[in-house]
Amino acid sequence: MPDNATPVRARRRLKDRVPVRLRHHWKPVGAVCAGLAVMLYAFGDARVSPYVTSSSRVEADVITDDVRGTVDLYDTSVAHSVQLEYDQTEFDKMMKEFQEDGNKEYIKADLTVDGVYLQDVGLRLKGNSTLMSLRGNGQGGPGGGRNMPAGGAGGGQGAAPAPQQQQGGGAGGQRGQQQGAAAGGAGGGMGGGMTQYDLSEDRPEELPWLIKVDEFVEGRAYQGEREISLRPGSNEQVPVNEALTLNLMDTSGLKNERYAFTSVQVNDRPEATRLMVENPDTEYADSVGDGNGVMYKARAGSSFSYVGDDPTDYEESFKQLNKVGSQDLEPVMKLIRWVDRASDEEFEKNLDQYVDVESFATYVAAQNLLLNSDDMAGPGKNYLLWYDLDTKKFSVLGWDYNLTLSGDATTGPDDEFGMGGGGGGGGGGGRGGDTAMPEGAPEGMPEGAPEGMPGGVAAQGRNGPGAGGMGGHVLKERFLASDALDDVYKKAYRELYEKFYGSGTALKALDSVADQAGTAGADGDQLDSVVENLRKTLGQRTAALAKDKAVTG
Repeated sequence: MPDNATPVRARRRLKDRVPVRLRHHWKPVGAVCAGLAVMLYAFGDARVSPYVTSSSRVEADVITDDVRGTVDLYDTSVAHSVQLEYDQTEFDKMMKEFQEDGNKEYIKADLTVDGVYLQDVGLRLKGNSTLMSLRGNGQGGPGGGRNMPAGGAGGGQGAAPAPQQQQGGGAGGQRGQQQGAAAGGAGGGMGGGMTQYDLSEDRPEELPWLIKVDEFVEGRAYQGEREISLRPGSNEQVPVNEALTLNLMDTSGLKNERYAFTSVQVNDRPEATRLMVENPDTEYADSVGDGNGVMYKARAGSSFSYVGDDPTDYEESFKQLNKVGSQDLEPVMKLIRWVDRASDEEFEKNLDQYVDVESFATYVAAQNLLLNSDDMAGPGKNYLLWYDLDTKKFSVLGWDYNLTLSGDATTGPDDEFGMGGGGGGGGGGGRGGDTAMPEGAPEGMPEGAPEGMPGGVAAQGRNGPGAGGMGGHVLKERFLASDALDDVYKKAYRELYEKFYGSGTALKALDSVADQAGTAGADGDQLDSVVENLRKTLGQRTAALAKDKAVTG
């Protein structure tokens, strides 16, 4: 090579380009890469879901501004008032979206409750079947109720039918006012069913509303409450039966919502008498027991079917209300899987490992005693699952009691009842879970009916989990079908009968509730008619059950 020639550097081998440390440890690295390649090949199209196992009690969404006010929101001994003010343009837009798409969006409103002013709360429509009269497309049109034909032979006893509230009759004939059906009792009482209210956007003071205090102001609450529900029914249709049920449930030992009657005024519209009820939310969930548990709310049209071991697949049926981020739906998934797979013998022997059996017996007995045709087995799936993180067991809690105390007052602890009316077909509080449409009801439900409602007569009959139709719940059905579990059910039934009826508590509570509604402005004559119907039902129910040896021995 000439002295002035530029030396040619040999090209580095590929292995020399790898860092020395990596060359020294190439075997472990290679094993990891090979493992990843195998996993990618085998599970490349599989979904990976996070499983939360922490038992942390801390919520990320905390209350930072709790407006105390001067009057307890749910003090039933005082008169309450609610005023709502909103921009009419925003209201019209919200109503248009609901009528066209069924969307229930929040608008901003200013709330004054018992004299305390809260700016920019969230306000949206609340409900499913109760809002159908606000929808067009064959659902009665805005402001009009949908008439469902009466059926069956026996006319029910009750208040004169109100033309604005129609519903199928079944064995009990046509039901008028919601509480009017409660007079049915012996002799062919009126059956429960879907209540249709005469709702109109021109009367916003009568609409069922959900008020969300922190929707537009993060961290704000009113007396520890972030949500307030104004229940369906106003003035002469104010749900006295629901208030009475909540009053009686206070003696059951089970958690239930607080309530109070209130006057409601929207913008410059006339006042209406409404029932204001605590809405199940994060704070409600944390108020159960010592708060060390998770609450799951069954969605309308929810299923109790086992669909696999991915907890996220159950989000369409259950909404987790608290401890989001530290807990998930895995306990619900495991409960459903066990109920789905357990033999009858296993179910009877091991139910107490998954469910607080005595608490569940109390829940089921209360639904029957209070003639609730829309409990966990009803079309609305109105129930909550409470999972105790200490005992690792579930309890079932109720909510939404606007269809209670309507039906056959002679219904016993072993009788079926429900939306089909009277004492048969019960998806509600009785044994079994079969629910039929009322006799004479149209073969197809209105277009756009809420999820979980049947598409027609084909959806009737026994409704196992996820089978469609109007009702049924496999957990309740299997519990009531078990002879081995009958003793705990009947024990709870006898105890609650005495608390509700035998002691005279129900009649005293009715007087108290009637006074509360009157103080809030409910019309005297019409309120008296509703109260008398309920009084008759309570008397018939007390007398009929007193003759049942399974109840009183």
